[in-house]
Amino acid sequence: MAELEIHHDVEHHDDLGRKVGVLASLVAVLLAVVTILSHRAHTDAVLLKAETNDKWSYYQSKRIKFHNLELGEDIMRAMPVRTPAAEKSLERYAEEKKKYTADSKKAEEEARATSEESAHVENRALRYDFGEGLLEIGLVLTSLYFIARRKLFPSLGLTAALAGTVIAASGLLL
Repeated sequence: MAELEIHHDVEHHDDLGRKVGVLASLVAVLLAVVTILSHRAHTDAVLLKAETNDKWSYYQSKRIKFHNLELGEDIMRAMPVRTPAAEKSLERYAEEKKKYTADSKKAEEEARATSEESAHVENRALRYDFGEGLLEIGLVLTSLYFIARRKLFPSLGLTAALAGTVIAASGLLL
C-alpha cells in the first residue's frame, strides 16, 4: 500500500494582528458605550425641551390671566358710574393681579432654569457625538490593518480613538 503524505502548512502567527484585533475590540466597546451615552443625552435634551415648552406655556397662561384682569379694570374704570360691587371687583382684581404677577415670575424662573439645563444637556450630547465620530473613525482605521497590513492604520486609529475618548469623557465632566 502506498503511503500518503499529508503536508501541513506552517501556521503563520501574526502577533501584531492579534494586538490590532484586541485594539479594535476595545475601540468597538468604547464606541458602544459612547453611543449609548449620546443617545441618552439626546433623549434627555428632547424631554427637557418639552418640559421647557410646558413651563413657558404655563407662564403665558398666567400672563394672559393677568392681562384679562387689567382689561376688566380698564372697562370698570371707564364706566361713568361705579357701583359698590364694581369697587369690590376692582379690589379683588388688584389682589389677583398680585397673585398672577408672583405666579408668572416663578413660572418664568422655572422655565429659564429648565431651558438652561436643556442647553447644558445638549452641549453634553454634542461632545458625545464628536467622541462617537472619532471612535468610529478610529475603529475603521484600525480595521484597515487587516486589509493593507500597514502599521500606520492602527496608529492612526488609536490616535483617533484616544481623541474620541477624551472628547466623550469631557462630556461627563459638564
